[in-house]
Amino acid sequence: MIRFLEPLWLLALIPVLALAGVYVLRQLRRRSYAVRFTNVSLLERLAPRGLGYRRHLAAGAFLLMLVTLGCAMARPATDAKQPLERATVMIAIDVSLSMQADDVAPTRIQAAKEAAKEFVKTLPDSYNIGLVSFAKSASVLVSPSKDKGAVDQAIDGLQLAEATATGEAVFTCLSAIQSVPSDGASGPPPARIVLLSDGYRTAGRPIEDAASSAAAANVPVSTIAFGTDQGTVQIQGQLQRVPVDRPSLQQLAETTHGHYYEAASLSQLKQVYQDMGSSIGFKTVPREITQWYVGVGLLFAFAAAGMSLLWTSRLP
Repeated sequence: MIRFLEPLWLLALIPVLALAGVYVLRQLRRRSYAVRFTNVSLLERLAPRGLGYRRHLAAGAFLLMLVTLGCAMARPATDAKQPLERATVMIAIDVSLSMQADDVAPTRIQAAKEAAKEFVKTLPDSYNIGLVSFAKSASVLVSPSKDKGAVDQAIDGLQLAEATATGEAVFTCLSAIQSVPSDGASGPPPARIVLLSDGYRTAGRPIEDAASSAAAANVPVSTIAFGTDQGTVQIQGQLQRVPVDRPSLQQLAETTHGHYYEAASLSQLKQVYQDMGSSIGFKTVPREITQWYVGVGLLFAFAAAGMSLLWTSRLP
């Protein structure tokens, strides 16, 4: 189906139609004048046999050329289906106050940011990437898309807050994955969650419930633990110990068939998505065909010029 990206330019056809109207009127007036010449035999001697219907072909081709070029100005286009990879990776980063501990240089949160940004670089450009931050609650900072720059920018802007809602982070990631358009493909997109935290849930739904939901949705959750048992932070003027809850993070990964890491290297993190597979959908995009209209218009122009030169020895 052909549609026009800038249909306002179709107004250019108005003068073309006016020109066609003038041509028809001139031909009618010319016929009327010829009928008034009653001495037909004398008329045949004065004017040799004309071109007949052929004299209209050049004019018709010329008008068709103008119509075609006028349509080309409106940028005609057809709908084309473009393949779209639906595979999705959600990154969830803990921004609780315990992440400011400096037992991991320079701090836990800074190490998590750097690890997340390096991980984003390794992901295939065709994948959708989303970002969730969580403290007392979880929120989607970047919805799944192929814009790595938006994810990097959001990671740089992370701010710390109170409490840790690890379970809510998983639930929020699962909701974001469900928002990925089907684009005609069947079933949910292949997806993975990478959760960076120092553990110990203090708010929101239990981690066990989140793990069960992720496992039911066939979405593995890989966890990366940041920190040591000796970590401390200043909270409201008091020094508090903030050890890492390794068992909870490890159990979350095992229940969902993900991977658990403590000091993850980039080569290890590639295991997160190596077996993820693919799901191709399609989105409809306009494919401009202006050049075809221009080409047809030129063919009509050459046809008009050729017929006019052949039969009248002049250009139309």
